Amino acid sequence: MKQVHTPSVSPRPSACPGLWRIVAARDGGICRIKLPGGLLLADQADALASAAERFASGVIEATNRGNLQIRGIGAEHAGLVDSLLAAGLGPREAAGDDVRNLMLSPLAGLDPAALLDVRPLAGQILDLLQGTPRFHELSAKFAIQLDGGEGLAMLEHPHDLWLSVMRLEQQDWLAFGLAGCPTEPPLGAVPMAQGLALVQAVLGRFLDLASPEQSRMRQLLQQLAPAAFIEGLDIRRDAAVLGWRRASASAAWLGTLAQRQGMALGIAPPLGRLTPGMLRGTAGIARQWGDGSLRVSPWQSLVLPNLDPAHREQAQTALAGLGLLCHADDPLSRIVACTGSHGCAKAAAATKSDAVTLARLLGPGAPGSVHLSGCARSCAVAHVAPATLLARSPGRYDLYLRDAHLPGLGALRGTDLTLNDAGAMLDLPTEHLDD
Repeated sequence: MKQVHTPSVSPRPSACPGLWRIVAARDGGICRIKLPGGLLLADQADALASAAERFASGVIEATNRGNLQIRGIGAEHAGLVDSLLAAGLGPREAAGDDVRNLMLSPLAGLDPAALLDVRPLAGQILDLLQGTPRFHELSAKFAIQLDGGEGLAMLEHPHDLWLSVMRLEQQDWLAFGLAGCPTEPPLGAVPMAQGLALVQAVLGRFLDLASPEQSRMRQLLQQLAPAAFIEGLDIRRDAAVLGWRRASASAAWLGTLAQRQGMALGIAPPLGRLTPGMLRGTAGIARQWGDGSLRVSPWQSLVLPNLDPAHREQAQTALAGLGLLCHADDPLSRIVACTGSHGCAKAAAATKSDAVTLARLLGPGAPGSVHLSGCARSCAVAHVAPATLLARSPGRYDLYLRDAHLPGLGALRGTDLTLNDAGAMLDLPTEHLDD
């Protein structure tokens, strides 16, 4: 892979961390490493762990877009970046780092439910994004999802452009939509062979039509109807396409995961945070009993693909010994929390430590996913969780429950709650929360 030297790079202004753009936070700098399709080789994992130890505080986070970031970075930015580039953890062209926002299933190419292996098309899209100077104008948040119909798929994250494989008349087509999710009705479809051309046309049209203030597709579509945006595109829009709906995905992302051949293991660092020892240990297990690779998922978790089924129990025991969550019944697997006031000046509460406390209070009746957010920006998740605790002050939260009929976080069900209050309310059936 072609690498570039740090001195030649001038990162464009953005609030988002990147490889070269190390953003300051209360606990030090943040560097985000974008992984192609979430793929991280074991040797790269070792290099990343060493970089986090040498140049930062050792905190490594899995993000909700299937990437990793290092927190607590000190003054030696160049050394950190050079070590990551040497491990092949950078873009092919420096200017293309920001736009490598393409999300796949962590089991793309392996999932038995998939209609097609979308990894070849994913590689073409990433090449297009990195190799087209005009597309480097896209926001660092502008994101694309490529869905192959996998059973293990995040279908709730809105994307500026989503693409989903559909089968019509015994042929593979690519349905697509704008500023939404594959669970929504598509705007049209193209044959798979025209998928790359569709992406190129949509991105080019967005840049033609969007004002400087409209950095995301949803902002443009507030002023321009989707039908007007797609007018003139060579797409299929008959009843078979417009009536198509994406099949539901599995809710299971921890534990044993099915593959076409062999098996995979889903594991999660508590609250999305890895230590260098966790990452190195997981890489060693991937070498010993897997194919030497890891995949980072949009659930802020990891997948070890192509694991030898004969060593499943040994692998899970070893992973649990590293401090990783291996089973969906672990209370912490149901909670997502942002960095909180320890690392972010905007946060009103220490959400990470509060999440650990809340996990001990939740019973089996609580919602399947609870999100603790230190402020209204809701950085930890890209969609609205079933239950959200929005911090007001240290240790005190407002409780919202997701409601499809209401904007934002949903229905406000409790204000200025302690963690004990919130835990008790979350254990109540939904119909009793207004009592």
